[in-house]
Amino acid sequence: MKMKIIFLSLSLFLITGATFAQKKDVPKSIISEKVGIKKYHDKEELDRMQKGQLLELYIERIKLLVKTLPYIAFATKPGVTMSTLGIPNTKDNRETLDDEFEASDAFLETTLNFQRTMLPYSDKSNLVAAIIFYEDTMKALHEYSEFR
Repeated sequence: MKMKIIFLSLSLFLITGATFAQKKDVPKSIISEKVGIKKYHDKEELDRMQKGQLLELYIERIKLLVKTLPYIAFATKPGVTMSTLGIPNTKDNRETLDDEFEASDAFLETTLNFQRTMLPYSDKSNLVAAIIFYEDTMKALHEYSEFR
């Protein structure tokens, strides 16, 4: 009985190790799966919102654009991988993409800290205009993908 438990434990350990080892070589998505706008807003709807809600929407739109715009030459929607684009799924290419994601995250963190500190001083009408502009930019990205 003791031998069966040891054998079963060893088997599970090896299967788990093999599973994690294979995930390293999985092609990475160029645009995060978490990127997307759930709802677009019109001016009247935004005008009815409180400034705190507008600040959060503004910040959400910035995140979305930072995680999408640099990659429009590759893709405009989540799910496109390096392999899909014909980019070899080598260790160097995966590391380069990881480095890019880390740099984008660092930039985004600094930008969002600045926005959370300074944005409350902006006029509500400027926030509304900026959100509409950002949302129009995201809509234009979807149209852009149709022209390719």
